[in-house]
Amino acid sequence: MHVKDKSKSKNLHMLISGRPKRNRKGEIIKEAEFQKTTRNNQSKIPPDTKWFKATRVVTKQELQVYENCVQKLNPYNVLLEKGKIPFSLLNERITKKKYNVDSNFNVKNSTFCNKSIEELKKLLQKNEKNEEKTEEKNESESKAGKGNSKRIFNELYKVVDSSDILIHVLDARDPMGTMCDSFMETLKLHFSSKQVIFLLNKTDLIPTSVTASWLRKLSINNPTVAYSSFSIEKSFGKESLISLLRQYSKLYKNKKQISVGFIGYPNVGKSSIINSLRNKLVCKVAPVPGETKVWQYVRIMRRIYLIDCPGIVPRGDDSVLKGGVRIEMIEEPEEYLNEIISKGREGIENKYKVTFQNSDDLIDKLCVKYGKLSKGGVYNRNEVAKMILYDWTRGRISYFNKPEED
Repeated sequence: MHVKDKSKSKNLHMLISGRPKRNRKGEIIKEAEFQKTTRNNQSKIPPDTKWFKATRVVTKQELQVYENCVQKLNPYNVLLEKGKIPFSLLNERITKKKYNVDSNFNVKNSTFCNKSIEELKKLLQKNEKNEEKTEEKNESESKAGKGNSKRIFNELYKVVDSSDILIHVLDARDPMGTMCDSFMETLKLHFSSKQVIFLLNKTDLIPTSVTASWLRKLSINNPTVAYSSFSIEKSFGKESLISLLRQYSKLYKNKKQISVGFIGYPNVGKSSIINSLRNKLVCKVAPVPGETKVWQYVRIMRRIYLIDCPGIVPRGDDSVLKGGVRIEMIEEPEEYLNEIISKGREGIENKYKVTFQNSDDLIDKLCVKYGKLSKGGVYNRNEVAKMILYDWTRGRISYFNKPEED
């Protein structure tokens, strides 16, 4: 008896299955696989001219314009989109075209001798070195521009590229004055997927009613949180901020962790906020601008990381009264007293217990009161003006701006 193994049975089944089944008369009862003779009901395109003409195509720009016109402004609408290009890594430096001596002074057909041409080359090389030194000097941080150097803006855009959420820290005494408008416009144009949160810091220096009115106004465009970092252990608004970050983290389920970048003017309290959230000193803090030199990663939770950024001052902005410049570097501090008096005259009178008519009268009275006199009884006006600026930037002179009523 012949026994079929598994491979032979498979081979026979393959040969048999490829044939149709027939009856005794030779008629096909069951057709073989893939050999059907019956026709299926085929679908036909109706003879309509619209299928054979060019159709109108809507571009992406037109859809974006339509979306902007239709949608209502809502600060709680979230756009999730990953950035594809790390802009901070692009370094497109425009270099000047070097002056070619050989092309302009041909050795064969020239009135200059070889020695003169060599001297010209040395002079050009020396000039190029001087230009490079001048560029490096201009790029370095100037005394009055600590927050608008090229290095600071490079650090800023590194933080922006690395962050999923950006927290714009504002001084509660002057939120609109400490808001970087030009940078916010750049975010809307090139980083529209970045979520921006406004954080009103130093709310303990203004009345509660003013804080509430600022919250109502700023929350129209972006989520806004009131905050006050008294110290590492004591802070107001910590629970609200952490709760908001947890809500945002649920939107990024495809990521293992999310990064939150802190941006804003110098000396508005970015590092102090991170320390209060972490409950220990992880970022250096100082009552002077420029303490934070580079960006710094800090872990607050398993999925949330905080990034501390150096303070930025937009170019052409008056940064002295906003705490963006170190007071000891200001050569003529008396120029800023009139603006301080116009903003916080009542706070100056309460702080120094004096009444005055103008800035000169104020300096004279404070020189007498605090004994700021030079040789021969001359008033040391420069030192007194710097003292007022110190008290102004550190919050010792009470002042605040109320939001404009719409």
